[in-house]
Amino acid sequence: MILHKGETLFRQGESGPLYHLRSGLLKIVRVHQDGSQILVNIIVPDETIPHHSLISPKPYYGTAVALVTCEIDILSEIEWYQELEQNPERCRSVALRLQDKLRMMQQRIDQLTEVSPAEKLRKLQSWFHSYIAPATLTDVLTQEEIGQFIGLRRETINRLLRSQSETKKHPQS
Repeated sequence: MILHKGETLFRQGESGPLYHLRSGLLKIVRVHQDGSQILVNIIVPDETIPHHSLISPKPYYGTAVALVTCEIDILSEIEWYQELEQNPERCRSVALRLQDKLRMMQQRIDQLTEVSPAEKLRKLQSWFHSYIAPATLTDVLTQEEIGQFIGLRRETINRLLRSQSETKKHPQS
């Protein structure tokens, strides 16, 4: 299945199949009762989601939206969970996937614990660059989403991006 930028794969609270992201990027947002949205995760190629349902089914934690064009496989819930019951090697495979996701989350924690806001942004840009080059972070996320993802206010993100732009225009010798 192909999902284009801005299209929704699933919505928070719904139940349904698992998905394997072959290519592209998805964002997972939590929608609050007042309608506000908070970016909580980025899904990268070769991930199977939702993570919290890899061992047992549970409603979707957030809403998944394509950041760029994505190629996605839909995985049958019945087949997925039957395979887990019958094949211990499949359980190991799921455990390794979850381990990889935990390691990615450790990188996110490193981004969030940087003291310097500029360094938080630089690390996030570097991480995203490996998935979206030649596009830039601001091609796929709003300043508000960037701020949510690294724990900074949108105004701070705006100031840092302007500063980066100025540095590129007028590099110091």
